[in-house]
Amino acid sequence: MNPLSIKDGGRRWLTTVGTNPPSTVLSVDDGITADEAFRLATIGTALAWHGDFPNARNLLGAMSRRYDSKSGSAAGKPFQDQRKHQARRARILGRLLVPLDAGHVLPLRRGPDVRVACTEAYGPSQDASLVSLRELLGVVGAHEWRVKGVEIPALGSKIHPHHGVFSPVRGEYVDLVARTPLPSTELAFDIGTGTGVLAAVLARRGVKRVVATDNEPRALACARENFERLGFRGIETVETDVFPPGRAPLVVCNPPWLPARARTPLERAVYDPGSRMLHAFLDRLPRHLEPGGEAWLILSDLAELLGLRTREHLLSAFARSGLQVVGREETRPVHRRATDPSDPLHAARAAEVTSLWRLRTAQRPSSARA
Repeated sequence: MNPLSIKDGGRRWLTTVGTNPPSTVLSVDDGITADEAFRLATIGTALAWHGDFPNARNLLGAMSRRYDSKSGSAAGKPFQDQRKHQARRARILGRLLVPLDAGHVLPLRRGPDVRVACTEAYGPSQDASLVSLRELLGVVGAHEWRVKGVEIPALGSKIHPHHGVFSPVRGEYVDLVARTPLPSTELAFDIGTGTGVLAAVLARRGVKRVVATDNEPRALACARENFERLGFRGIETVETDVFPPGRAPLVVCNPPWLPARARTPLERAVYDPGSRMLHAFLDRLPRHLEPGGEAWLILSDLAELLGLRTREHLLSAFARSGLQVVGREETRPVHRRATDPSDPLHAARAAEVTSLWRLRTAQRPSSARA
């Protein structure tokens, strides 16, 4: 993704999340107080930091605590109000900026070497720039995840997510794909592959040919790197909105689970405005599923628990597309946030069920369980 550009003291504006360049930028250093920094950020003034890097990180933490103290917790608020609360918090904290020199060199005292992490996220740069400290810390964290990888028991190995590609830290949905009986081992489509984890699991299970699709070049680059690292050279990647050409006896899709607007590229793996991808997948599926074939739709009921979609809506979408449910595998969440009472969505997360819906075209009658 190309960064936005702004001229501010000869520096351009750098971002991967689409935030607008700040219109007012004030140069600050270690002498500014947390109260004054928070006040300025709240009224829309961006602060370009030129002091000690650890002090900038400490200041960001202090601003975060002030926001939480003044705005209160998002717990108990309707989901859309929680999203607005989080967005405003991100805007305010995102106004603390740090400079990067040519080559993504951080010219601050006691600053870490961020060159590799920034090159992975933004591409090479010969220009001086300004970047949100909050975003920079996320970029560095993503680089660390990429190096460390995420252990996937079903693979007996790790998947290495790239910056901007959703990490498969919620292993329960991967386990569903790993344990559900395969209807065929000849060919499978993995729709919206992301890191490529599900395509890799299918290949590990003996599917001879897997076609993995995504509409994000960054995701496809990540998936290809993971396939090569794992030794799966027979997995084909295709850049497309949903389906590749042709039909398959097995089609797998793990679409974004929540029908809401994504505010950053990474959120597109979680939020699907108006369930656009879900409906596109279901509507087109009969044209890409071989007769007698099976589609696996992996979907959490979190949207239902939050009042964003009903079970009736989902079942009606199946019926409108001429699909029958021939089985459903279920799992409960095991990730940390499901047991964290401080999470604003704790009640819904604690009750959440993730399902692998087994679908066939309605021309082949079979018993359905919903």
